[in-house]
Amino acid sequence: MGHTIRRARADDAGALAALAAVTFPLACPPSSSPEDIAAHLAGTLSETHFGQYLADPDTTILVLDSDGTLNGYSLLVNRPAADPDVAAALTLLPCVELSKCYVHPQHHGLGAAAELMQASLLAATEAGGAGIWLGVNSQNARAVRFYEKSGFRKVGTKTFRLGTAVEHDFVMERSLP
Repeated sequence: MGHTIRRARADDAGALAALAAVTFPLACPPSSSPEDIAAHLAGTLSETHFGQYLADPDTTILVLDSDGTLNGYSLLVNRPAADPDVAAALTLLPCVELSKCYVHPQHHGLGAAAELMQASLLAATEAGGAGIWLGVNSQNARAVRFYEKSGFRKVGTKTFRLGTAVEHDFVMERSLP
């Protein structure tokens, strides 16, 4: 199965939203309601929102493109953390946020996520980051293991609003080469 990792283009917004609709629910705790997940998708991961992310000069979106089909993406934000809990936890400044990193479940276990992570780390380095940070749901053991294997360590906690629910995330950070 051939794929490339490339920067997303403006015409990828719809495909990114469709991919997010498949991948985001997999990262949510089992207790998450379908209504809360749908509200988050509509309020953060819609085609319109991806269009805005793609137009933001501080945001980089990388995609895993398998012959024209997007099967993974990461979204990096190169600006200081706005959340005071995150800002207090970070030690490697400037620090780029890995806001989103998802791979279609049909590509889990094939090394695609590790490739996407390596490309994301390189993009964060090229953006001038000394470190990179992310928030991951504290109940998402699979993702926590992946991030630890990728060199991240827990440095704090933060809350995350998912529709009407308040979730608890680990803040994880790693240095960049």
